[in-house]
Amino acid sequence: MQTGFKAGSGRNVVVVGTQWGDEGKGKIVDWMTDHAHGVVRFQGGHNAGHTLVIAGRKTALQLIPSGVMREGVACYIGNGVVVDPAHLLLEIERIEALGVDVRSRLFLSESCPLIMPFHVELDRAREALRETSGGGKIGTTGKGIGPAYEDKVARRALRVQDLKHPARFEAKLRELVHLHNSELTGVLGAKPLEMGPMLDGAMAAAERLRPLMADVGYRLHQAHLAGANLLFEGAQGTLLDIDHGTYPYVTSSNCVAGNAAAGSGVGPGMLHYVLGITKAYTTRVGSGPFPTELPMDDPASVGHHLSTVGQERGTVTGRVRRCGWLDAAALKRSIIINGVSGLCITKLDVLDGLPEINICTGYESDGHKVDILPLDADEILRCRPVYETMPGWTQTTAGLTNWEQLPLNARRYLERLEALIGAPIDMVSTGPDRVHTILLRHPFRA
Repeated sequence: MQTGFKAGSGRNVVVVGTQWGDEGKGKIVDWMTDHAHGVVRFQGGHNAGHTLVIAGRKTALQLIPSGVMREGVACYIGNGVVVDPAHLLLEIERIEALGVDVRSRLFLSESCPLIMPFHVELDRAREALRETSGGGKIGTTGKGIGPAYEDKVARRALRVQDLKHPARFEAKLRELVHLHNSELTGVLGAKPLEMGPMLDGAMAAAERLRPLMADVGYRLHQAHLAGANLLFEGAQGTLLDIDHGTYPYVTSSNCVAGNAAAGSGVGPGMLHYVLGITKAYTTRVGSGPFPTELPMDDPASVGHHLSTVGQERGTVTGRVRRCGWLDAAALKRSIIINGVSGLCITKLDVLDGLPEINICTGYESDGHKVDILPLDADEILRCRPVYETMPGWTQTTAGLTNWEQLPLNARRYLERLEALIGAPIDMVSTGPDRVHTILLRHPFRA
């Protein structure tokens, strides 16, 4: 990590996923914290998961920013994140058990909405009702994220700051328990929840969380003025964004780069570079349209290869991810929405050994050519991918750290992708460990 601040010299980078999540953001954030003084999480909840592999040891994070694995890097949970207090405390304990100092450098925004047990029950009961009614599951993680954001937007949420005021917390909790028990019992056919255990659990968590509470936006402002480099870490992916994703098969927050400002309490002028993380192929967890999806049942199929070689299971849920070819038409949408400065292509090594590799360059829909992912989920379902086929490579790319080491066809594949999407590839990840990285242009120096 950099050791000294120089006033006015700080540079800030936003890291976002450009697909349906699971692009490998955690590893890249961890790698980039070598040049950062602070890492900021600005949206989502513990429905997101980042898996880091450092010196062969795997660590899974859900709420705590990925910078926690770098000694001395400050970690901020911004106001755009919804927080389950019990889960956050368990995650802190789990990371500290690895010998990592967490509490002295973790700052929790007092404005974060809280996830309470009734949010979890609502999430699960609604998903079960969708399935039984034939409406189709959205594919939520069942962790209460969506209902917690609903309370935030309805201006009735319990927030971290309420934990400092027991009487205020109890009064707001009583109203929410009554409101949500009405839906649980009257609409969803579920059992009501008791207030007592929720209040006791929250007050016990309050004492342990109080030292972490902070005015995160102002702290970031001060760090920036002092010359600190800051890294803003998104969760999920652009195509799961509540506004810009494949609605309604999306998450409940804004995953795009623009929300790094609103979700952490700083101005957009503080965001200097946007790094889009993109798999060398495409995956998706849960329901929703996926134009380039491949069948995975046949052990000889490409879909099976991508799933098994890529170890495609969700970090949080363990669900098998759906796999398909890289979708450049969808990627173009993400680049526009985020204002991507440069891309990092991850998991290139998973394509090793495939005789041919396809890139989706657009779609055919109702007799027309479509060159960018539509905004309407029903329209996407009518899209049929148009592929450009390129020769694969037999040599391994695993662990390579230099562009010239890549097989010729791998370089041609990446160069063709650049031409199709109109954005530069600044980094390539060739394996799960932080050192398995090819750097072409450093975001903190670009």
